[in-house]
Amino acid sequence: MRTPHRRTGALLLSLALTGTLAACGGGSGADGQTTVDYWLWDDRQLPAYQECADVFHAANPDITIKITQTAWVQYWQNLTTQLASGDAPDVWTNQSTYYPQFATKNQLLDVEPFVKRDNVDLKSYQSGLTDVWVKDGKRYGLPKDWDTMAVVYNTELLGKQGVDAAQLENLTWNPSDGGTFEQVIAKATVDEQGRNGLDPAFDKNRVKVYGFLPEWADGAQGQNGWGVLAAANGFTYLDKNPWGTRYRYDDPKLAETISWFKRLIDKGYAPRFDQQSSVANSELLIAGKGAMQITGSWTILTFTDDKVKGKFAFSPLPAGPAGRRSPINGLTDAIWAGTEHPEQAWKWVKFLASPDCQNRVAKRAVVFPAISSASDAVAETHKQQGRDVHAFTDAAKRDTFLLPVTEHGTEINTTVQDAIQSAVLGTAKTEDVLKDANTKVNALFK
Repeated sequence: MRTPHRRTGALLLSLALTGTLAACGGGSGADGQTTVDYWLWDDRQLPAYQECADVFHAANPDITIKITQTAWVQYWQNLTTQLASGDAPDVWTNQSTYYPQFATKNQLLDVEPFVKRDNVDLKSYQSGLTDVWVKDGKRYGLPKDWDTMAVVYNTELLGKQGVDAAQLENLTWNPSDGGTFEQVIAKATVDEQGRNGLDPAFDKNRVKVYGFLPEWADGAQGQNGWGVLAAANGFTYLDKNPWGTRYRYDDPKLAETISWFKRLIDKGYAPRFDQQSSVANSELLIAGKGAMQITGSWTILTFTDDKVKGKFAFSPLPAGPAGRRSPINGLTDAIWAGTEHPEQAWKWVKFLASPDCQNRVAKRAVVFPAISSASDAVAETHKQQGRDVHAFTDAAKRDTFLLPVTEHGTEINTTVQDAIQSAVLGTAKTEDVLKDANTKVNALFK
């Protein structure tokens, strides 16, 4: 799915053209065979989709699926280059914060006529996932999977401070004193002398284990941290979503949330942004440098594989003044508007979104497929293999929200992330820098 560590923050990468690539679009041979070129980025999911491709080919011997898997950053650079050169893959895995730029440039095939013609049952998918891919009556994909957010924590580190799983089930949070969530974070923070953050003698300048690892390379969505708590504080990104045109980054609810994160850093409970390692938070957590972080369901196997089995567990997000809120996000498979094989490409995309393929994906339990019955199968697989993932599945049934889907995503990501990083560094007043960023963002829509 996303990069193994985050999905939305990576939008900040430059989408400048990065050289000439080999031709991509699938072709037809003299023997009537058609090759559909399909791109994805997640190596963990590659085996499942190769299995789907093999099954699909067996049922459609005149169509061969050629899969290319490339790491996240290179994936989007290559795709942008290929689209600009007019020779893109026939089908690629698409993400909700990227696809508006492709739709606006008419680079995606509208599949709504195919959906209607073939009577695709849109009600079989997880609620809230289908309308994301529709703009002005045109549909640019079918739901592929979904993810929600939860807290992942080091059971041993928290256990030493007297915090158990039951205490983490109903944490509260507010931007004033941080609620019970901050209390747990303080307990989980330990200095070089073994004193936790609640000890009057705690030395915030010599921290051995931070109680919480925040994510600051998180674009304009904050999916892996600030966005989750801002939503729990009553913040909403837009006048409407998807396809709104007025952002609300000047909302005091967001400023309150970012200010709380800054105070967390000032107290020594989280690493300073200007001293934060370039290593991913998940790796720092696994290395014992931190006790907790917010993570997505796509990382379940990262924190439960044989190398770290039993060391980590997942708990629900803390409930804020506006309740417990998690974004629900998902992927789709897009068809290039310039494909020479629209019928074959659609046939493959329809199969990817079918129970046949999604049930095969479910057996590997890497992600939660978009079809509800397949998602239930994933949850059961996790349960049978000793993994408790209720924090993610329960979140999908609660009051979820969509990450912003609008035009100008790349520019907005850069503007907002720079503003939030400035606030956290203390080089600018939080309220002022967010108001300024909001003015710049909304000017893009005039």
